[in-house]
Amino acid sequence: MPDLLKKDLENQKALVLDGAMATELEKRGVNTDSQLWSAAALINHPQAVKDVHRSYFEAGADVAITNTYQANLDSFQQIGFTPHQASKMVTNAVKLAQEVRTEFYSNLSTQERQKRAKYPLIAGSVGPFGAYLADGSEYTGDYDLSEGEYLEFHEPRMRLLDAAGIDLFAFETQPNFEEAKAIANLLETKFANRTGWLSFSVKDAKRLCDGTPLEEAVAYFNDYPQITAIGVNCTRMENIEEAVKTIRSVTEKPIVVYPNNGDIYNPETKKWKPDPSSQSFSDLAPKWLNAGATIIGGCCRTTPNDIREVRDALN
Repeated sequence: MPDLLKKDLENQKALVLDGAMATELEKRGVNTDSQLWSAAALINHPQAVKDVHRSYFEAGADVAITNTYQANLDSFQQIGFTPHQASKMVTNAVKLAQEVRTEFYSNLSTQERQKRAKYPLIAGSVGPFGAYLADGSEYTGDYDLSEGEYLEFHEPRMRLLDAAGIDLFAFETQPNFEEAKAIANLLETKFANRTGWLSFSVKDAKRLCDGTPLEEAVAYFNDYPQITAIGVNCTRMENIEEAVKTIRSVTEKPIVVYPNNGDIYNPETKKWKPDPSSQSFSDLAPKWLNAGATIIGGCCRTTPNDIREVRDALN
């Protein structure tokens, strides 16, 4: 069970994650307005997915997150794919990220390599059950499945990501404490050779979207050694500093944060609008680092320019 995040953090103060996939795909003319969201690009636009991964590596990312947040097998089958075809989509998402990593790093000079993480990583994205519902539930956690139902939903995708050779899992945008518990148990019992970070979807700097106190949720996972980093993502930038302080008060694990870019999302209309009061990653990333964050990137609406700001700020 190698902890590759820990190995990278031994060589540098913080790691840089990549940013939004869907935002960059849309710029390349890919339609993401479906229940598959950015995963729709895996069907007809694999080169666009590679191009997005490359743009983030070029901006300074140490970790690429696979385009599998919404790539669950049921959604592919609901639009007519066979189970085999659906499985191949998830596997291909990992291969696309791996190919870009190999291509990008093989072309770096020795001097450029010394400025990067020792082990550039591919994190296999595992979104919550709420993302599958495609109704904004990842921002509410308003669903209640049994542990067995959570396992039945998550295990097939996790097995495909594992077999495809990810370096670790990224359990992202998790709004529901019971679901996070089920995932951690699944990781422990069925994927003993894998680690992962766990990143919550939060209502504010103190509470998960389902109302669970953030301190309580974070402290619970201290007893899971395979959860090697913990944090929050897909929330307002203004929530991050206080959330990091809250998390650091109850754990010594590395803290991962990757907020949205400051635009405001309406889950009913599925539209974003700019927030003119929002600050930049250049302004805020140093504050997050000082508060205790050690893995920093961007979520919805972020771009390679935002990730470059994070890299420059951390340098």
